[in-house]
Amino acid sequence: MKKRASYLLVFLTLAALTACNNNGFKKTKSGLLYKIISDGKGEPVKKGQFIKFNYTQKVHDSLLFSTINMPIPAYTRVDSVGPVYSVVEVFTMLRKGDSVEVVQTGDSLEKKFHQPLPPYIKKKDKLVVTMKVLDVFTADSLLIKDRQKLVDVEKAKEISDIQDYLKKNNFTGVQQTTAGNFYLITTHGNGPKADTGKKVSVRYTGTNMQGEFFDSNIDSTKQIQRHPLTPFEFVIGRGGAVPGMIDAINNNLREGDAGKLFIPGLNGYGQQGAGTVIKPFENLIFDVIIDSVRVAPPPMPRNFNPRMPMNRGQLQAPHR
Repeated sequence: MKKRASYLLVFLTLAALTACNNNGFKKTKSGLLYKIISDGKGEPVKKGQFIKFNYTQKVHDSLLFSTINMPIPAYTRVDSVGPVYSVVEVFTMLRKGDSVEVVQTGDSLEKKFHQPLPPYIKKKDKLVVTMKVLDVFTADSLLIKDRQKLVDVEKAKEISDIQDYLKKNNFTGVQQTTAGNFYLITTHGNGPKADTGKKVSVRYTGTNMQGEFFDSNIDSTKQIQRHPLTPFEFVIGRGGAVPGMIDAINNNLREGDAGKLFIPGLNGYGQQGAGTVIKPFENLIFDVIIDSVRVAPPPMPRNFNPRMPMNRGQLQAPHR
């Protein structure tokens, strides 16, 4: 009897220690640890609704990403999902104003998604996501209207910053497109004009507004990530480059032209930025030379899947 009581005491002690270690966290079916801070008011978010939220991602005390100090938070549709070991599992448990902390472990991420971990996450690490629901929308039209207000404010700020930069550095002859991008032609060519359906070959060097280089296919010393010094090609109207570069070149530059492009952050890499190289919403400057403009071949069918290596140029900075 004493032995059984002893086992029971040990079990209760371990259970108490586990509860203390979890610090009030609950667990989903997939094993995801979560803790919701709520005033309990309002209705939980329903499937098909949309949420506006801020969030941070950390490993230990290292911040991976955060929208908290950004001009535009995150938005997403809420759907009922199964045990997917992701923060989306708890969306339907949240209300407007709620905060939630979610903990994922490196080894579980690797096992559940069957993919190797990125180099900054180890198997024993904990990836911590904290999130706060700012608003809930019943229709995507309401979300779009809300987000557009913030986009308009941020876009106006970015354009104003570029205009101040141009004035401070005594640039003249700079033209602005209706989309808010700026271009300056410093050398005029006499080749065909770049427009929709044309394949454009570009040599470039990119910097931020502080003059810090982030990439070039002209000078390898100005590259953050090394790649061959080959021209960068894209077809206007089919994507393949950041929207601001396409817009500034389209119908404005021609084969043989050289100049500068000044791209607002929202027309560049937007909220995501580009790793540690380009910050979210960062304005960019490209020195460009238009090597050639020619008629592009028709696009390949969607089901065409040639077995050939990826073009290294796809890793270059002007791509999205």
